[in-house]
Amino acid sequence: MPWPKGKTDVAVLRGTVKVLTFDLYGTVVDMQQGLTDAVTPFLKEKGWTGRPNSFVTWWRRTHFENSMIDALLDRGHTPYREIGRRAVALTLERAGVPHTAEEAKRLVAQIEKLRPFDDVPEALGRLHKRYKLVILSNGDPDMLENAKPYIGYPFDDYISIAGAGYFKPHAATYRKAAEILGCEIGRVMHVANHAFDCIGAGAQGMRNAFVNRRRRPYEDTPYPPDLVVADFTQLADVLA
Repeated sequence: MPWPKGKTDVAVLRGTVKVLTFDLYGTVVDMQQGLTDAVTPFLKEKGWTGRPNSFVTWWRRTHFENSMIDALLDRGHTPYREIGRRAVALTLERAGVPHTAEEAKRLVAQIEKLRPFDDVPEALGRLHKRYKLVILSNGDPDMLENAKPYIGYPFDDYISIAGAGYFKPHAATYRKAAEILGCEIGRVMHVANHAFDCIGAGAQGMRNAFVNRRRRPYEDTPYPPDLVVADFTQLADVLA
């Protein structure tokens, strides 16, 4: 079964959900591999002999920590691009890689050029026949605009959490998305490759689907996913 026992069955989900919102970075586009490909020549040129994939993992973890701190401080929203610059600069410093501020900015800009996982465009085409499809991302509005040519599929809308003033999984991000969509929050299903994002959506009354590409256990939480799938192909098989 692609969904956990005890959770809503697929017939109910298909009859309830009208809009699918999608996390972008790591769910629609392959962030880990894309950034690894981008940093590999840079790190080689700098003479760094570590594993580029590990460097990207450090970078992404630092970015996540910094974005959560920013939301919890509640002292005004810092743009995703600036959080990214700080995160990659700190990661470069920890790795002992000499760099300039401009080089850090150029690395962060690669996020806007990430490509989708291979299964994404075809699956979205099937899902689009039944649902409205929307990006709900931590990225800045201009970053989402710049990403459109690379995503590989035209979504109905692209919502940045900047409008809510907090990074996901803050409650305001999901509520604001439902408000923008003009849709009852329980008729929206959020799709993400990150448990924290599914938990955040579920806590606000959104349906949520966990795309478990990495085959990892889900958190022990009061907000389990409504649906667990291995990839977008299975997501479309179940929902479309």
